Amino acid sequence: MNLQERAKAIFKILKKQYQPKASDFVIWKKPLELVIATILSAQCTDKRVNIVTKTLFKKYRTAHDYANAPSAQLEQDIKSTVFYRSKAKYLKGVGEMLLCDFGGKVPNTFDDLMKLPGVSHKTANLIMAKLYQAGTGVAVDTHVMRLSQRMGLTKHHAQVKIETDLNALFASKDYLAVNELMILHGRAICMARSPKCLECPVKHLCPKRGTAYENKNAGIV
Repeated sequence: MNLQERAKAIFKILKKQYQPKASDFVIWKKPLELVIATILSAQCTDKRVNIVTKTLFKKYRTAHDYANAPSAQLEQDIKSTVFYRSKAKYLKGVGEMLLCDFGGKVPNTFDDLMKLPGVSHKTANLIMAKLYQAGTGVAVDTHVMRLSQRMGLTKHHAQVKIETDLNALFASKDYLAVNELMILHGRAICMARSPKCLECPVKHLCPKRGTAYENKNAGIV
């Protein structure tokens, strides 16, 4: 079995194992809400982001609202997220740029999304997939990075290089699913610490099987 065949086999099993729901990730109803939520999710759990945005999205409804919000107030409103001062600057900057350059609307191209403050490769890929059903690339977060390395789907450590490797292994229509399935598997089984290798449905396809990861779970080490 070559690498692409193994990747497809892993994807098929994870797809059968998990059924991603909107509530598993950041919750949004409007394009601007998705942009804001994904920016806030950097280095922060989706659960925490959803707690914050439940109130935030009632208070700030348009690009104008973010652009004109006092920085200190924005910081206070998102204080329970990580790096809230930087993120407050991003949210205000997003509002200002949307008003100045995009008529207050979220742009519909990857390149334009990348111009927005706080929007990374990962963020732009997610927005393109969720808003416009466009597979521009696999969004590589910490879960995707960890799992793709453990599963031997990449030898790289840089997010952009990992994305390139994953893009070559999967169909563009599946890029969002790859991201979401790996996140769910990373939360449930393949955690950063003490992964449950013996319970893993893809352990027979994973080169980490039989290593210290599995041995530790078996009480061998």
